[in-house]
Amino acid sequence: MIIDCHGHYTTEPGKLGVFRDKQLAGLADGNRKPTTENLGITDDEIRVTIEGAQKKQQIERGTDMTIFSPRAAGMAHHVGTEATSQQWTRVCNDLIYRVTELFQDNFIGVCQLPQSPGVPIKNSVAELERCVKELDFVGCNLNPDPSGGYWKEPPLTDKQWYPIYEKMCELDVPAMVHVSSSCNPAVHATGAHYINGDTTAFMQLIQNGQQLFKDFPKLRFIIPHGGGAVPFHWGRYRGLAQDMGKPPIEEWLLPHVFFDTCVYHQPGINLLAEVIPIDNIMFASEMVGAVKGVDPKSGHNYDDTKRYVDALKISAADKAKIFETNVYKVYPRVKKRLEKLGKLKKA
Repeated sequence: MIIDCHGHYTTEPGKLGVFRDKQLAGLADGNRKPTTENLGITDDEIRVTIEGAQKKQQIERGTDMTIFSPRAAGMAHHVGTEATSQQWTRVCNDLIYRVTELFQDNFIGVCQLPQSPGVPIKNSVAELERCVKELDFVGCNLNPDPSGGYWKEPPLTDKQWYPIYEKMCELDVPAMVHVSSSCNPAVHATGAHYINGDTTAFMQLIQNGQQLFKDFPKLRFIIPHGGGAVPFHWGRYRGLAQDMGKPPIEEWLLPHVFFDTCVYHQPGINLLAEVIPIDNIMFASEMVGAVKGVDPKSGHNYDDTKRYVDALKISAADKAKIFETNVYKVYPRVKKRLEKLGKLKKA
C-alpha cells in the first residue's frame, strides 16, 4: 500500500467559502454572521470535488490512501476571535470527516486545531479529542505561529504547549507542524512562510527538545515539505547542537521527528534520502496543493512525488518503509483504521 501522509482539502465546495465570508462579515456586523453551521453541502457536491481532483490523481499516480486535513492556508488562525476559530475549525473538520466517510478507501482524517494568537493551547484540546474519539481521525496539524508570519508565540518546547502534547500522547497521535497563511507582506505564504515554519520548528526542538522529549517520551512530530532547509543544512544543525553541548541529534531528536517527501524535484528527494535516515521519511505529495503546474524539464507535475521516490537508488525494503510502514510507526491509528476497513490483516 502507498500512503500519502500529507494532503489537504484544497478543492472544497464553494459553500464553505460562503460560510467563511459570512462568518468574518459577522465580526463587524453581527446581523451578517451565519445562522447555522449546516453548510448545505450535499454528498454529491463533495464527490464532485474529490473525484475530479484528489481521487483522480491518486489513480493516475498510483497511490492508495491519503491522510487528509483541511486547507492549511485556510486555517488562518490570526483572523477573528477565539470563538471564530473554534467555529471555523469545527466546520472544517466535520467536512473532512464527511470526505473520509464517503471515500473510506481513499482518505483518513487529520484535524486542524482552533488556535488563536495569545490564546492558551489548552483551549484546543477538546477539539483534538473530539476528532480522534468521535471522527476517527489519526492526528492533528499544529501551527507554531498562529499570528500568521509574525512569530509571537513561545517556541514549541515551551510549557505553554504541554496541554496539547499531553492529549496527543494520551490519544497516541502525532502532530504535523504546519503554519497557515501569512499576513506579513514580506513573507510569501507557500514559498517562504511554510519553509520558514518547518526550519524554525526544527531549530526550536534542537535548542530545548531534550527536556521536552524527556517529559513526553511518546511525542511525535512530522516536519513537512522535506523539512524545509533542514536536510540541506544538516551539518549546520548537527554542529549547532554539538556547540550547545548536546548529544548527537540522531540519538535523542530523530526518534521523535519525521520528514515527508513534499519536495518537488528529483535532486531534492535524492538529498533528503541521503541525509535523513530512511526510518524518518514518509511519502507525501500535498496534492492538490502548493504547486500544481507541470515541470517543463520533466513533463510531469511538480507534485507527482511518487515518481521521485520510485527513482531513488535504495532497496525495495527501504522504499516500502517510505511508502507505508513508517506511517504505521508515526500514525498508529492509521494501521488500526485500515485493519477495521479490512485493508490490512490484524497482527
